[in-house]
Amino acid sequence: MTRAWWKDSVVYQIYPRSFMDSDGDGIGDIPGIVSKLDYLENLGVDVIWLSPVYESPNDDNGYDISDYKKIMDTFGTMADWEELLDELHSRGMKLVMDLVVNHTSDEHAWFVEAKQSKDNPYRDYYIWRPGKDGKEPSNWYSNFGGSAWQYNEETGDYYLHLFSKKQPDLNWENPAVREEVYDMMRWWLDKGVDGFRMDVINFISKPDTFEDGEPKPGKKYASGSSQYRNGPRIHDYLHEMHQEVLSKYDVMTVGEMPGVTPELARLYTDEAREELNMVFQFEHMGLDSGPSGKWELKPLELRDLKENLTKWQEALEEVGWNSLYFNNHDQPRAVSRFGDDTRYRKESAKMLATLLHMMKGTPYVYQGEEIGMTNVSFDSIDDYRDIETLNAYDEMKEEGKSEEDIMESIHAKSRDNARTPMQWDTSENAGFTTGEPWIGVNPNYTDVNAEEALNDTDSIYHYYRTLISLRKHHDVIVDGKYALILEDHPEIYAYTRTLGEETLLVICNFYDGEPELDWPEDLRGKEQELLIANYLVEEPEETTIKLCPYEARVYLVK
Repeated sequence: MTRAWWKDSVVYQIYPRSFMDSDGDGIGDIPGIVSKLDYLENLGVDVIWLSPVYESPNDDNGYDISDYKKIMDTFGTMADWEELLDELHSRGMKLVMDLVVNHTSDEHAWFVEAKQSKDNPYRDYYIWRPGKDGKEPSNWYSNFGGSAWQYNEETGDYYLHLFSKKQPDLNWENPAVREEVYDMMRWWLDKGVDGFRMDVINFISKPDTFEDGEPKPGKKYASGSSQYRNGPRIHDYLHEMHQEVLSKYDVMTVGEMPGVTPELARLYTDEAREELNMVFQFEHMGLDSGPSGKWELKPLELRDLKENLTKWQEALEEVGWNSLYFNNHDQPRAVSRFGDDTRYRKESAKMLATLLHMMKGTPYVYQGEEIGMTNVSFDSIDDYRDIETLNAYDEMKEEGKSEEDIMESIHAKSRDNARTPMQWDTSENAGFTTGEPWIGVNPNYTDVNAEEALNDTDSIYHYYRTLISLRKHHDVIVDGKYALILEDHPEIYAYTRTLGEETLLVICNFYDGEPELDWPEDLRGKEQELLIANYLVEEPEETTIKLCPYEARVYLVK
């Protein structure tokens, strides 16, 4: 595989609404981001991925776009955005924007026209079907709850929305739609954008017919996901996008792809096929969910995580490229989910970071992850803002679940766990805003905040700085071949990365016990260097190592 800048990079995701508010309206904005660029530069990240800042009615916090070429007033102006880009580039950092083209807002000019009449020029920009037997065209379930079809009074038929009813799906079968998207992409790239994170991009190719699915017991609607994920023309569309747009710029692309398999990911990210650089897959994010989905809680089994991450590392070893993440704007906080966010918050956050950053692929850091921000447990559903969470609450109520059980699920899995304001310092509202924040601040900000982390040389923040720096100085971290060791150990996740004569030995104790492991036979008698650890470690030893709770070590052996 060729060497590319995005393989050497570490990406930092900013959720603008919750990052930093500059004007006291309680909502984060672009000038707020600019004011914190020194903080990000000091962290050492190379790329900023900016969640949507486009014009939007905000039904789904900006993922319902009404004008792709305009900045939402709440976030600032195009001049503010241009200043952000210039400031990033002057620091040697890059900017990746969200590309949301599976759907638009129902307030986008195209849809406002399309819903007027069946002969409107924009009619075929969206997906319309007549009702069936007095009901929706199919029994598909929206990812945000309820039917995936919405009736349109003006034309007497239904449009498809795989998410909110205010997010109608675009019809990628229409060449005019694709050219509109490509034109918009060129417009941003010509302004200097360095790439795109593509929202649910493997949903854009729909089936020729919309067949009913089999609902789960007690449910009215079926998911339909097997029909619209990785659809029949998805590779044609992505290759065309590459030919028409991406090939003409030096950019990074990552496709968010629920339901993608390693085999499909090889196709999407094979350089020879000219589609995308990497994908976000979600298999490891579902390992702590029960059969009925994310709101059914179950403990993560370490063996399942080892098996899954190893599968992906091996599948994309020679062809393709992995994205490495535990956190983003759609996921609860990893330290609360997979670590111990009370007694061993710092240790477990560092361990999880070590596990990911030493693997092969491009690591992603989500805002607040680098200071160990945790899940929040709001007392009332009225304190939540996420449309998925609110809809799930109503559905679980209808199913007869108790308030206590519902809130337990929401406290664990709500997307709002990732969306509470960034915790900058101990001042009111964690230094995020001088106004009333759009969503409540996590009460633990007095202990967990960036100011404290910067001043503590043993903080999670400084540990991340070291991890990111190591990546820039050791090719084995970028290019080394992955191999799992201690496959069946119930507490330790350990693996090696090998490049030429160098081997990385990565040891992570995933729990609060004190397990022991023997130094691998094939690495004995060689020169050893401890690159990073989250506890003070004595000189390396070639016998038995006793680990502390959530301990992580990385040795370079050659």
